[in-house]
Amino acid sequence: MPLSLISNDKQKRSGISRAEIADLYYNCPTDELISIGQRITVQNHGKSILLRGLVEFSNYCDRSCLYCGIRKENDYVKRYRLDKNQILEIVKLGYERGLRTFVLQGGEDSYFSTDYLCEITKGVKDYTGDSAALTLSCGIHSRSQYRELADAGADRYLIRFETANPELHSFIRQNIPLSKRLKAIETLKEEGFQVGSGFMIGLPKETDEDRIDNIMLAGELELGMAGIGPFIPHPDTPLAGSLQHPIELSVRATALLRMVLPKTHIPATTAAGTLDPQGREMMIQAGANVLMPNITPTEAKKNYLLYPGKICLDESGIQCIGCLSIRVKPLDRELSFAKGDTL
Repeated sequence: MPLSLISNDKQKRSGISRAEIADLYYNCPTDELISIGQRITVQNHGKSILLRGLVEFSNYCDRSCLYCGIRKENDYVKRYRLDKNQILEIVKLGYERGLRTFVLQGGEDSYFSTDYLCEITKGVKDYTGDSAALTLSCGIHSRSQYRELADAGADRYLIRFETANPELHSFIRQNIPLSKRLKAIETLKEEGFQVGSGFMIGLPKETDEDRIDNIMLAGELELGMAGIGPFIPHPDTPLAGSLQHPIELSVRATALLRMVLPKTHIPATTAAGTLDPQGREMMIQAGANVLMPNITPTEAKKNYLLYPGKICLDESGIQCIGCLSIRVKPLDRELSFAKGDTL
């Protein structure tokens, strides 16, 4: 196994092949994978951990994805929507605290029309100007709608493909084809967005080969940000009672993803911290370089439960920033309030 590939010129992609990633996946000890992932991360990103302020603006959703706690059929959810003024106030508070990237994320909620999303986007950018980046995460739209959002000032878009297996994707997303998701990613890039995507790991019916394909697909998409979220079964979904895989699966995948995408930003996801108290720290050690404090008001974010047991629901995201600073110090890392554009 030619591990020398991993230490190529840091200005270039690793050039590592699927066969080599598969060899690492099946045969490399976790400690060694973490060491390699960490080395690549520091070479390309230094020791800074970028912050993105997350605003979960609506838990209404028109979709029926089998894994998701806010799917439209879940009658146990207390639904909410934040209006434009509430969203702008949250962004202002985060900006005053130093945040320079904001992620507005919601279910695929038709109430938030393109015109309304453009109003919100313009409001945010009128306040922050070019000193802060705005990411939207609100599902699949048409090319013309993406163009309107870009013209309004949106800088980035987050849309996870969740699995590279077309049959599994169709199953968990209730017959929405993977090709439609990938087409949206291609369109967003063509319209000038910095695009983030990624996948869940540990889904029912997922194989080891699927997990390797997930990593390679993320590499082929050449993403600005690529995230891994461990699948956590939600009790109020059709996948309740599914097998819960340990955090090690996500940690190993993070290291492998870092090898394939040395310059891409990789978040240490909240789901990892939910699955294991040290989950986010473990992902940072393996190659993640982004944290996303949830700055949604506590009374709202308690109801944005894509999976059960979500952490940090009883404290404000502003409080979370101080906590995160303490948590990364033992890892020899420090928080960064930079915009953190795609390298």
